[in-house]
Formats: sequence, C-alpha cells, structure tokens
Amino acid sequence: MVAAVYAGALAAALFATASPSAHGFMLETDGVFSPPAKNVAPQAVTYDQKLVPANSWISVRQRVQPTGATTVDLRVTGLKPNQQYGVHIHQKTCGADPAAAGKHYQDKAGTDAAHVNNKNEVWLDFKTDAKGNGSASATHSWAFRKGEAGSVVIHSQPGMKGARAACFSVPFVAKP
Repeated sequence: MVAAVYAGALAAALFATASPSAHGFMLETDGVFSPPAKNVAPQAVTYDQKLVPANSWISVRQRVQPTGATTVDLRVTGLKPNQQYGVHIHQKTCGADPAAAGKHYQDKAGTDAAHVNNKNEVWLDFKTDAKGNGSASATHSWAFRKGEAGSVVIHSQPGMKGARAACFSVPFVAKP
C-alpha cells in the first residue's frame, strides 16, 4: 500500500508543468485524492471521504503575469454532489494530519477583518453540480512570495467555516 501511495504521489508530481514566457508564468498540476498514509502523505489527500471520496480528481492552474498579477483556477470531479465547499491556498504542503498545511496564505499577514478576506487571501469557494464536479477562479494584483504558498485546502463549508476535508500540494510559483 505504501509503495502504491508513493508511486501515485511521484506520478502526480511529475505531471506538474510550469512554463515561463514573455507573458509571465503558468503552472498546471492535477492529482487524485487518496486517504492519508502513516509513512507517506500523497500529493492529494482526503481527510473526509464523504465529502472528497478517494479517487476524486483535482486540477489547479496558476498564471502569473509579468506585473505579478496572479490567477488561480481550480477544477474538481467526483466530490459529493450539490455540496458547497470553501477552498483556500495554505502556506505549507499537505500531510497525514490536516493541520500540516498551516495557515491561509495572505498577501499581507494579519488576523483582523482587514487581512482575513478574499482580497488578501485566495478563496476558491464553489458548489458541486449533481455529478460532483465544480470549479472556481480567483485573480489578485499580487503574486505569492517564494516558498510561502504550498497547498490548496478544501474545507467542508464555504468562507471561513468548516473543517479541512482534503488537501492538494501545489508547487506555487512567485513573481517571475
């Protein structure tokens, strides 16, 4: 089992593609959710299989303009149908423990309402359709700081509510 989880995580990491151009930078990666393993955390880990079943799929695309403006697009398939989810970029990569991903990534760090909102953080809240598919997109005038954004966390409810239902490690890039 550990070998299969490791092979899946390695394969997912190999599918992450990033390409610089005169128009900025783009990264695109996808993964298949697996339950956490004791020894190896998969790139895409589900903590609540009722909301994010094993073998459901996620895709994340990041586009960074030369100015630093950043767009993050999210697509999922196979999640619980007709369910609302909250999604945020977190500071660290995923682990077997849902807390491993750390706090929300913020452009300007803080804990008051001026900092904890969809202008200072990347929020990708969505509702799945009858087949469990969903998508969201967010654009900001700022770019991630190098090494400070490491995952997409799917929460059980939109906004600032809800437990961490799943996590997807993403090698986000900073301004080119």
